[in-house]
This record gives sequence, C-alpha cells and structure tokens, in this order.
Amino acid sequence: MTFDDLGLNKPILNALNDLGYTQPTSIQAKAFNVMLSGKDVIGIAQTGTGKTLAYLLPCLQQWKFTKVRDLEPKVLILVPTRELVVQVVEEVQKLIRYMNITVGGIYGGTSINGQVTMIRGGIDILVATPGRLLDMVHKGELRLKNTKKLIIDEVDEMLELGFRFQLVKIFDEMPEKRQNLMFSATMTDKVEVLINGFFNYPEKIEAAPTGTPLENIEQSGYYVPNFNTKINLLKQLLRGHAEMTKVLVFAGTKKLADLVFEEIDPEFPEQIGVVHANKAQSKRFDTVKLFHQGTYRVLISTDLIARGIDISEVTHVINMDTPDTAENYMHRIGRTGRADKKGIAITFITEAEKEYQTAIEELMNQPIPMRPLPEDLPISDVLIDAELPQIIMKSPVIKLPKKEEGNAAFHEKSAKRQKVNNKIRRRDKMQAKYGKPQTRGQKPKGKK
Repeated sequence: MTFDDLGLNKPILNALNDLGYTQPTSIQAKAFNVMLSGKDVIGIAQTGTGKTLAYLLPCLQQWKFTKVRDLEPKVLILVPTRELVVQVVEEVQKLIRYMNITVGGIYGGTSINGQVTMIRGGIDILVATPGRLLDMVHKGELRLKNTKKLIIDEVDEMLELGFRFQLVKIFDEMPEKRQNLMFSATMTDKVEVLINGFFNYPEKIEAAPTGTPLENIEQSGYYVPNFNTKINLLKQLLRGHAEMTKVLVFAGTKKLADLVFEEIDPEFPEQIGVVHANKAQSKRFDTVKLFHQGTYRVLISTDLIARGIDISEVTHVINMDTPDTAENYMHRIGRTGRADKKGIAITFITEAEKEYQTAIEELMNQPIPMRPLPEDLPISDVLIDAELPQIIMKSPVIKLPKKEEGNAAFHEKSAKRQKVNNKIRRRDKMQAKYGKPQTRGQKPKGKK
C-alpha cells in the first residue's frame, strides 16, 4: 500500500513526497479509515511505528478551510512533555506546507506571555501539555467548547505522570459531541478506567502488541558485577566500535545519568551530552539538537527520552541498568532500528537486575541473547553508594507509664496546693462572732 491508495488530497501527498514518505506504516494504514468515520479510536502502537502521522493524516484529510480564526482550536493534541509538544508541532508544520492552517504549541516551564500572544492571533491545531492548557483556559485566553477533535498521545505515560485530574478537567471544558483519538504504547489499568469513563464505544486498533520486539533490532546483554565495571565496559565498546556513531545511553535515575557523564566525558571530550528533568529546558533542547546533528556521539538520558522524543538514526541503545518495568525496556530499545534501518540494543545486567531480565523476556516471549565479558575488561571491586549494603538501625522503643483511669494525675497534690472553695459570707461570719446575724443598720431618714 502507498499513501496514494489512502485517497489523500493533493496538498498532503505533496508534503509527504517532499519528506520522502511513500508507504504508510501498519498503524497509519489501519487507523486511517476508522478515524475518518468519526468513531472514537484507541491506537496501541510501539514507539517508532509512526503514530504521530497516524492521527495527523485523517485530521488534515477532513480539514475544512475557513477564514475565521478565533480562540478555539479545531483540533487539540495533548502530550505529556514539552519536548513532545515541540516535536509534534514540527511534524504538523511539515505536513501543512501546502495548506492554509496554523499550528502552535504551549507548555509550562516558560513565560506564558508569548504563548498568549500566539493564541490571540488565532490557532487551528493546538499541541499542549495539560497543565499549561488549563492555565490558558482559566485565564480566559482559550476556549474549547467548539473543539471537535481531541487527541491524547502517550496517554499511558501521561497517567503515570499524574495528569488524570487535569485530563478530566479538560474533558469538562470540551463539548460532549467530539471525536476522541487516543494513542498509547501500553494498555494499563489506568488507561482502561479513563476509556470507560469518557470514550464512546471506541474502536481499538493494535499495530504492534506490547512485548513484540521490533524485527530490525539486534538485542544482546552482558552480566556485569557492578556500576564501575559497567563504566569500563561502556568505554571499551565506544573505543573499539567506530560504527557506534549515534549512541543513546539510558540510566535509571537523574543522579546515575550525571554519574555516567562524569565518568566517560574526560575520555570522550565534547562528544557526550546528558539530558534529564533537572536540566534547564533550553539546555535539554540544545543537547538533543546537537545529538540530532551528530555533534554529540553519545546522549545519556533517563526514560524521559524513551517516550515521545523522535531521534532519528540512533545506531545503538545501551541500557546502563536493566529497567524495572518490562514495558520501559521496549520503549528504550524502540529508539533504534527505525525507518527500516537496523539497530542494536545492549543491556548491562547485575545479579540484582536478573529478575527484571526475566520479566522482560516473559513479555517478549523470547530471551535476550547473552554475551561473555571481554577477557581484557577491567573488573572493578569498588561499589558506588547505591550498591552498598543498606544498614537499617532499629530505633529503641521507650514505654511510657500508663495513665490511671480518668486521666488522673500521677500523684496526689499536697494539701496546700489542693484547690478548695473557702469563701465565707459576711452573714455567717457575724453569726459565728455575735450569735446572731449583724447588719450595718438602716440609715436615718433625711441623711445621706
């Protein structure tokens, strides 16, 4: 099948030809006609299968030109991260080259003023993160009551990041009669709950079932005793393999990503970049751009990059740690072996991580081929803090004396301190002194 077979209009076909795209991917071909029908759609597709075009092409095919632009976008695309906002906006811009459509993106972590100006100028397709979108709505700068198409990309990741409350708020701001298009790499329980609550008899389209490894990726693994030996192995691989021209290295935490950078940067100066959530937004964009351009040979990242960021022509993915979630392994290795090119995924596995390996292999229904460590690899016996045995100190339990019933004091007060009402009326005092109550007497009349 080619894009011509889908019956796309001329402006879209011209844009696809400029990009060199001739054949739709599985998810693009399967989803096209279903989306054109107006049904709600749930697309399950692995990273790298072309799901961004899968939802953009039907929307653009149905586009009706109008000269009127207001504060209400016709199509709203929600994504979990600012990096993905930028990426999707760029993809839309490529496809609307020959169409009179405006597109823009809004996200947090930057000044809202420029984004307000853009919205006020009128917008047809809006790509947004949930938080910043609600900021715009609450400020009265954006309305969604006439937005007819809602697309939620990477919805499983969005829910994992805690955006469910914002999504529900956004649903409330939109018309009930709308088309919902949702794309996810995995079908989790949280996703199921969201679908059951807000989608209308959606049709499920699955292009690459969870756990299906991409055929273009050659997987392998090494059993490595500790982190410092992993560093030695990474350096040796980079030294000995010139074909490792664009290497994406995954670390499980931000601290670990920084540590990997500190260890290998001196040997490969100006060839290494690192990105994670603690890096400034502009720094993250610049680092990814330099990796795209080939200035950086290696990009070290947390799982932030595994979801949504489109980095083309990654030759190798190296997992410095084995992901504790099997689906994350699939997202990581899916960054290579794209566009019919071969890719290589290498995973370093410690004894403690073997249980994660088992879960991954069960999900894929196939083993990760293991390789022996190189004979000349230096084996370190130095452990980092995270690998040291954790000593748990028991806190001594101090028993307090039990209170007596009725919350009484622990001891009786002295007679002197006991509170007694000793007030005596004057009448009684006079009675005791004179045998009868004495009065002050009546004053004679006429005297004051």
